[in-house]
Amino acid sequence: MKVLSVVGARPQFVKLAPVHRALISGDEHTILHTGQHYDPLLSESFFRELSIPEPTINLDVGSGSHAVQTARILEAIEPAIVSVKPDCVLVYGDTNSTLAAAIAAVKLGVPVVHLESGLRSRNRHMPEEHNRVLTDHASDLCLAPSQEAMKNLVSEGLEDKSVFVGDVMLDILLDTLDQLGIKLSEDPGPSDAEYLSTIHRQENTDDPVPLEAVLSCLGGLDRPVKLLTHPRLKSKMVQANLKESSFPAIQFVPSLPYPELLAALASAPGLITDSGGLQKEAYFLKTRCVTLRNEPEWTETVELGWNALLEPNPTQVVKFFEVTNPVTLDTKPYGDGNAAQLAVSAIRNWIGSRS
Repeated sequence: MKVLSVVGARPQFVKLAPVHRALISGDEHTILHTGQHYDPLLSESFFRELSIPEPTINLDVGSGSHAVQTARILEAIEPAIVSVKPDCVLVYGDTNSTLAAAIAAVKLGVPVVHLESGLRSRNRHMPEEHNRVLTDHASDLCLAPSQEAMKNLVSEGLEDKSVFVGDVMLDILLDTLDQLGIKLSEDPGPSDAEYLSTIHRQENTDDPVPLEAVLSCLGGLDRPVKLLTHPRLKSKMVQANLKESSFPAIQFVPSLPYPELLAALASAPGLITDSGGLQKEAYFLKTRCVTLRNEPEWTETVELGWNALLEPNPTQVVKFFEVTNPVTLDTKPYGDGNAAQLAVSAIRNWIGSRS
């Protein structure tokens, strides 16, 4: 089986890692990095830690508007697909790389498999929402990470080409925790423990007013905050004339490698974020989460009380962390930690059914 995996950002490499491990020795797995996001953490050690090879192909498309970036990937990826001649193009998540690769493969008549299908925020102002929906409907096989995602696919008439496999992020998370020797606990830790935070979405950063509101919220909590600061956030703060020194309770630090990120999240008394992926990883790690958005992709985390959708109001954030009693389920809405094996089996069975 020849699989071409297309990724464009660091979280997608993390999702790719368990899939690569699940492929057998007779499979041919080519990794293509579109270069959608430049991330200095994508170093040789990063790939070694995740037990994946460095990308065979790097398109180096760089940043740009959604239209420009998607068009660059479309143009550059077509000859790569033709050259590799894969049995399927495997795309991950909801980035511009995901949609562009799916469109290019469809135009070439190459089957598309979408890992992490069926997620819906119901917010059509989010570019990622369009990427998800369009990719699902263009794909030949949709691999759902949760039962809720599966329900969304069924409601959109995609049941016949959809399979629930679970979430590959749970696979890699459990493996990483085992390597780090981290035991899960609901204990919020000592009173001086720092909250963890990440902020990157355009609705929270592109305009100075909401950006200042978010930073003021983080700076007004009952504990100090460690804010993992992406270069884009720093750039937006400079444009808005917002200085780090104006928020003394916030520790502005660079993004962390994945194992260190999990260790920090596991020990944090709470997470404040606008990330789709981290709200779910906080749930896995039994860390309460406040999501500074109006909608989640991972609705189960909200329904079970581990995640709250709030405005940037420090009083509300602290109250949620203090009084919430989340539900711990015996059921596993995101699978058992063997999603990659199930995904590879589903791909193999689908390819076999076509021959």
